[in-house]
Amino acid sequence: MLSDAIRPDFRWGVATSAFQIEGATRADGRGPSIWDTFASRPGTIAGGDTGEPAADHYHRWAEDVDLLAGLGVDAYRFSVAWPRIQPEGRGRANQRGLDFYRRLIDRLRAHGIEPFLTLYHWDLPQPLEDRGGWRVRDTAHRFAEYAALVHAELGAAVDFWTTLNEPYPCAIAGYGQGRHAPGAREGHGALAAAHHLLLGHGLAVRTMRESARPTHRFGIVLNQSPVVPATPADADRAAARRQDTVLRTQFTDPLFAQRYPAELERIFHGVSDFSFRHDGDLSVIAQPLHFLGVNYYYRLHVAAAPHAEHDPRRRTIADIGVETTPPHDIPRTGMGWPVEPHGLTGALLTLRHEYPNLPPVYVTENGCVYPDTLGPAGEFDDQDRITFLHSHIEAAVRAGVDLRGYFCWSLLDNFEWAHGYGPRFGLVHVDYVTQRRTPRASYHWYRDHIRRARSAPAI
Repeated sequence: MLSDAIRPDFRWGVATSAFQIEGATRADGRGPSIWDTFASRPGTIAGGDTGEPAADHYHRWAEDVDLLAGLGVDAYRFSVAWPRIQPEGRGRANQRGLDFYRRLIDRLRAHGIEPFLTLYHWDLPQPLEDRGGWRVRDTAHRFAEYAALVHAELGAAVDFWTTLNEPYPCAIAGYGQGRHAPGAREGHGALAAAHHLLLGHGLAVRTMRESARPTHRFGIVLNQSPVVPATPADADRAAARRQDTVLRTQFTDPLFAQRYPAELERIFHGVSDFSFRHDGDLSVIAQPLHFLGVNYYYRLHVAAAPHAEHDPRRRTIADIGVETTPPHDIPRTGMGWPVEPHGLTGALLTLRHEYPNLPPVYVTENGCVYPDTLGPAGEFDDQDRITFLHSHIEAAVRAGVDLRGYFCWSLLDNFEWAHGYGPRFGLVHVDYVTQRRTPRASYHWYRDHIRRARSAPAI
């Protein structure tokens, strides 16, 4: 039984993000985001998909909250679309956008569901990108102003505030590798984006804290993918260390140790002069936090990029290491990701070991994709997903860290970024033509699991 490892106030939830489910990208004054622009370019998104219609949550939000209530979760993690609030990325709030989130939050509260609000889940207003995006320092200040605005408007009904979701893919996949919006392939620009995302986080927390209520809790969400070398070869080990620095400690060290890893400058010597770092920035970034959100999907198995080993001057963000296929004896999801629940345990324990001041932790995303299997009555019988979730929940709660909650990704099938609408992560199946919602077997399993966990006596 897991009840002996779960706190009485442990929160069970699910997570979504605005651009992935809302649709209605031109409704009620919403402006374009970098993902609208990126998706409009031929060849960027599988199948030529865009943010329309997604799961049409903007119009079907009440039905979706009822699904949450039926699931029995006590928390819901969602994001606010910055372009819905400030179409230009600055200035006065768009009241129609704010009203949408007020209605959503009020209905959540009516069902006894705690809102966990994320301010930024990758949808930068396009006008800010036109001025340099996260490459430039000004965007960090615009983000702090946006955070203060949303906090002032919704703070009476929301206690849990997350600044950023996963700054690593925002900066590295978006500005370094070209795989995500805005689709840039830069070295210095990507490293600057990573720094300015963290600076924006710190400025936002500091600003919101000035008017916070005693119940308000502030945090950030980081993706934590333990990096392991593909082979014991020295070159693969070196590549794994580089990848860990760029993916993980580039963000955790400034946040929790008020420093940057020295390895970062060695890796990108000649690529960047790091002139975007200013005196005092680290003290702003390292704001005390109430919680850390950890997103975990799989471990990275990394091999060396040969030319990067022999000629570091040619090394770029895109080839610090090469992600490889995991060993054949490791099962994989429908996206080819290795299924290694112990990687989640390791990620949590590593954080606890490296940062004595680590705040309480929530697993804020964890989920998987498998091909849908229809049962005898035509139901979506996703036993592979149930097995995945059960093993990862157990790995998280057994880790022995101060774990406060678990959020499954995701409530609904959605727009899966560059993969388009092919991968389906939802506990609830969405027919994108009719927008019909159909709970999968995993929805009913998770509901029953939550009930059992709550009713079991804690030891």
